[in-house]
Amino acid sequence: MRPTWPPVVLASASPRRLQLLATAGVVVTVMPTDIDETPHEGESPADLVRRLACEKAAASTAMGALVIAADTTVALGSVILNKPLDDDDARRMLHLLSGRRHSVFTGWCVRDTRGVDVGAAAVVVAGVVETGVVFRELDDDDISAWLATGEHLDKAGAYGIQGAAAALVATVDGSLTNVIGLPVDEVLRALRARTMAAV
Repeated sequence: MRPTWPPVVLASASPRRLQLLATAGVVVTVMPTDIDETPHEGESPADLVRRLACEKAAASTAMGALVIAADTTVALGSVILNKPLDDDDARRMLHLLSGRRHSVFTGWCVRDTRGVDVGAAAVVVAGVVETGVVFRELDDDDISAWLATGEHLDKAGAYGIQGAAAALVATVDGSLTNVIGLPVDEVLRALRARTMAAV
């Protein structure tokens, strides 16, 4: 039997995160937040996504709810590949990823604003999940065909595994939902813990 959740707010406009939560039985109110997502000098991919997830959750004005926020990036070693600027930038990223293992990092944050006055500190639970992904060897035709789908422009690393880009992937080592944009197991665990917590 699925738990009965308190009010849950998703501080993201991502349809993929919304769908993942809906599939898990979590009904949410979508209230995106807008923050500066520029990486700090020397910031690691894991530190970046955790910080941004927590900043997105903190920027939410939702009260009396569990606020979920997340941020996802793709990294090839220490090189962060965020959303491409244009088709040429996406092509560059895909050439870099071709035939190689890279990591997908998602930082997630659950902020419990129940019983908290505006401006007061809320209970925050946060974490980072890393999944390894290996692309098959891609030639120019593979990349051009993928870019023609138009699915690359709003996705870190210029791909989304839940779409046509699944054909680019050879193996996934770890959480698939993390690659899609939200590590569902970890987030549900945090939601359950906060739901059971005294307010």
